[in-house]
Amino acid sequence: MSLSRSYIFRTFLITIITVIFSLQANTQTLSATDLRKISIKEDSLQKLAENFHMDSLTAGRMRSDSLFVKTLIRTLQIKNSFYYPLDSVFGVSKVYAPDSSFRILSWNLSYDQYYSRQRAAIQYNTPDGSLKLTPLRDVSEFTDNAMDSVRNKDNWIGSVYYKIIKTSYNKKDFYTLIGFDDHSAMSNKKWLEVMTFNNRKEPVFGGPFFSFEQDSIKKPIQYRYHIEYKKEARAVLEYDPELELIIIDHLISETDEPENKFTYIPDGDVEAFQWKNGKWVHIDKVFDFKLEDGEFPMPAPTRDSKGNLLPIKQELEN
Repeated sequence: MSLSRSYIFRTFLITIITVIFSLQANTQTLSATDLRKISIKEDSLQKLAENFHMDSLTAGRMRSDSLFVKTLIRTLQIKNSFYYPLDSVFGVSKVYAPDSSFRILSWNLSYDQYYSRQRAAIQYNTPDGSLKLTPLRDVSEFTDNAMDSVRNKDNWIGSVYYKIIKTSYNKKDFYTLIGFDDHSAMSNKKWLEVMTFNNRKEPVFGGPFFSFEQDSIKKPIQYRYHIEYKKEARAVLEYDPELELIIIDHLISETDEPENKFTYIPDGDVEAFQWKNGKWVHIDKVFDFKLEDGEFPMPAPTRDSKGNLLPIKQELEN
């Protein structure tokens, strides 16, 4: 065997071994029988998810969403389903906690261009592989001021999550959730929400975690944080692990109408939050220069140029 052929063969062999070990890492706790079952159900979930996003009729989207929820529960009842990523179910976010103690599945259901609601459930990583699931009920439409309340699974502020940050303070764990809200026909929102677990191991959303004590103009501490901006604009709200900061585009009204959030766009300045002593402390200005549009890494789009759904990319941290 020539040197070049030998090199190609070794490279091919290493690639095959890497793929095998990668598959084992994701499915090693699923039996072959359960793996076949969950794979079949994943196909059904994929079609239903596409339907509740793409069906032209509201009734059709609602029906597909209802069937999706029922099928999802049956799928997750398969032993050790927590380890199955459901990667082919596009339009549904599957984001894992950095310590793999739980994952959140969330998605958006649009009733029309003016009204949508978020759906979500927390699946826990149980020792015996059985299903422990906490559905979340979105009550955003009934909430006048979301910034000043602690909430639970029954009065959750809806969001499609794309990042979970784990922090600690005084031997307690805190999970900061970053999510997207297709708020209205004219504006989008992005949310920051700190989730903890009470003594009954139930999720608790919000608390006095967002401080503006270092700002030149002081503001009361907030129980959660959000930005709202023009529908056509792109606004960053992301965690930078190297800086250990939550990076946020500073927004201004492009029409000098600060009371109308649907006119807000990034102005090039960047704000941030930094974890200090059990809370996120606001930094009014991170950089001494302004970023041009597109310079900061943007989350991947959820649809292509033809309107087809794309996978929601997740960062699975161990």
